[in-house]
Amino acid sequence: MKSNSWIRNYRTHPHDLTTFQVVIEESDLWIAAHQDLSSMAAAEIRRLRGQIQAWAELHPEFYPALTPLPCPQRAPSIVRRMYRAAEAVGVGPMAAVAGAIAQAVAEALHQESPEVLVENGGDNYLISRAERVVGILDDPAAGIHLGLRLTPKDFPCALCASSARIGHSLSFGDADLVVVRAADAALADAAATALANRVHSPRHVHRTLALAQAWEAIGIEGVLVRCGDVFGAWGNLELVALDTPQG
Repeated sequence: MKSNSWIRNYRTHPHDLTTFQVVIEESDLWIAAHQDLSSMAAAEIRRLRGQIQAWAELHPEFYPALTPLPCPQRAPSIVRRMYRAAEAVGVGPMAAVAGAIAQAVAEALHQESPEVLVENGGDNYLISRAERVVGILDDPAAGIHLGLRLTPKDFPCALCASSARIGHSLSFGDADLVVVRAADAALADAAATALANRVHSPRHVHRTLALAQAWEAIGIEGVLVRCGDVFGAWGNLELVALDTPQG
């Protein structure tokens, strides 16, 4: 059974924003904005899911692919984002789906709200004018409560996670947690999967960080990796200790 040491502690309630949850089939999004935009969010999620599902029906290789596929220019924008992100880091396009949806929903809602925080199954796309601290690791047994501080100049920002122990996503590694920061959420999501696949023991943490650093040229801005009692981070990550578990 997978543990819960990665966020839903990001599902907190910012005092300056209205929070709401939208669930459409497998998509379960927590959103914070200046007003309740749940109807708009639901319509956008249905639209995006419909485009992905229709594409997959016409291209049966799309869902099960574990390696990159060629990106047809006629594909919907959300699908092209997934193809491109997957190709950049060597995984199948569905490894980018949650991040791609999170960003597309945030961008749509941003038309009505100057600040939008969207989380989709551990994959976040954040647009904010204020400093935010996002909880990223909560392990009471080890006395670890870590957050990531983001200042106004950091936004928009994507933070996406993958784990062999948390959530329902497929992972071929044994990482407790990999968190990736990037400007593009589809890329961050796909990279989190690709990096987590390479962590099979604590001794793989540092070589995984080295690969992440090599991916800086494609847009990876920071990575946190934990496996067992080994923890490492690289890049633009201002980690802060949280006094108490968030949530």
